[in-house]
Amino acid sequence: MIVILDFGSQYTQLLARRIRELKVYCEILPYTTPLDQVRKQSPKGIILSGGPDSVAADHANGNGNGKDMPLPHPGVFMLGIPILGVCYGHQVLGKVMGGKVKRSSRREFGLSKLNLIRSADIFNGIKPKFDVWMSHGDEVAQMPVGFVALGSSENAPYAAMANPLKKVYGLQFHPEVSHTEFGSLMLKNFVFEICEEEPTWQMKDWIGNACKEITKQVGPYKVLVALSGGVDSSVVARLIHKAIGKQLVAVYVDTGLLKAGETERIRRIFGKLFEDSLIIIDAKERFLKVLKGVTDPEQKRKIIGLTFARIFEEAAIERRGLLFLAQGTLYPDVIESGKSVSGKAHLIKTHHNVGGLPDDLKLKLLEPVRNLFKDEVRELGRELGLSDEVLGRHPFPGPGFAVRILGEITTERVDVLRAVDSIVDEEIRRAGFYDRLWQVFPVLVGAKTVGVVGDMRNYQEVIAIRAVESLDGMTADWSKLPHELLGAISRRIVNEVPSISRVVYDITSKPPATIEWE
Repeated sequence: MIVILDFGSQYTQLLARRIRELKVYCEILPYTTPLDQVRKQSPKGIILSGGPDSVAADHANGNGNGKDMPLPHPGVFMLGIPILGVCYGHQVLGKVMGGKVKRSSRREFGLSKLNLIRSADIFNGIKPKFDVWMSHGDEVAQMPVGFVALGSSENAPYAAMANPLKKVYGLQFHPEVSHTEFGSLMLKNFVFEICEEEPTWQMKDWIGNACKEITKQVGPYKVLVALSGGVDSSVVARLIHKAIGKQLVAVYVDTGLLKAGETERIRRIFGKLFEDSLIIIDAKERFLKVLKGVTDPEQKRKIIGLTFARIFEEAAIERRGLLFLAQGTLYPDVIESGKSVSGKAHLIKTHHNVGGLPDDLKLKLLEPVRNLFKDEVRELGRELGLSDEVLGRHPFPGPGFAVRILGEITTERVDVLRAVDSIVDEEIRRAGFYDRLWQVFPVLVGAKTVGVVGDMRNYQEVIAIRAVESLDGMTADWSKLPHELLGAISRRIVNEVPSISRVVYDITSKPPATIEWE
């Protein structure tokens, strides 16, 4: 196995996912993990993740000596096994092993060119100059004794370094991010050539272990599965059903903030699968009431999370022996909510199913896929026998249209967005682009603009169309949809939805934007 010591990077689980793609088991541990626990894992290699902290920041005793910086147990560096430091982990290697780290004169965020100074085993099969994804404000200014420079960027003279004899490597950039050319090959070289691992791990192994853990954790009690009908909750429901059978109770809540025909779809698909174990709750009025007058997106998410929790608690009270609440929480939800393994990740936005849950929740949480990504969950669903109709759906946020309507939520505005959403979905599918995209959806932006309809002034709301391509949802590029398709979508919206006067297209990638607007 490979162990990743987490310093709070947004991309730590992405590192683990890249290792799992190589069919090698990988486990994430907080950087504070005691040395004995690391040693018990018998890892073939250790990766030090990135993180939001600084080795050379002013808080580090004022002179960059790193007094307060997060560090692993010093014995980690004396285990005699290969180590790879990524971004912050690269700087940790530079400092701890005797080099110098300083604040960069110019920070690097985004794409940069790496120039290979010399080819080492981690760079086998890679061309001399290529794109890498940078995200740093510090740099290694002097390498430790025994290290050699492998590559440089315009702003980092030692953007890649190594001590080949000790098999210790540092990369200032993020090889795990899809924007880095040859990133997967670098990790492959590290895992197979340097760590001498074998590709023996499979998703079937994960399912078996997960079922054992679920059975052990649940015991004789029942589990309420929060079923939204999306990919994540559907896979979780099927996984838990495989593990504990009739101890599962699937609860679908109609919030009134969902796509057209969603409740009927749930009855058709999951009524057959779970039979008497499926419960449908109509809570449209309740959600609209608690969201009345609320415009702040963080408040929306927290209110929705709390309301869901109370509804699930009420459903549990009606059924004896129901002790657990299962959710389809994924790793991007966890990391954007600032809930990394290390506790060091920064909050990007509160996901209703992570930071929106109350501290006094009366049900115990069960989140079996919280360390997986969307595409891994789809692979898991295929192994569990779920249909393409379920697994091929685009991600849809748990708060529904509430975070795609900027400003106040009203019945009228929800109806408008639902109508527009149906148009976008129909046109994207008709043009054959649905399966090519990670996600496509409209946003009611909360602004009005002037238009002309039948020679008369028309002052109505604006719709933004968001379409992105991605591998895992952690990073995404805006999609270059054909102008003819965008034109067809725009014409239908302004002609068929009278309260919309203008349609715009979002051309921002992630980062710097998130995929959803709120």
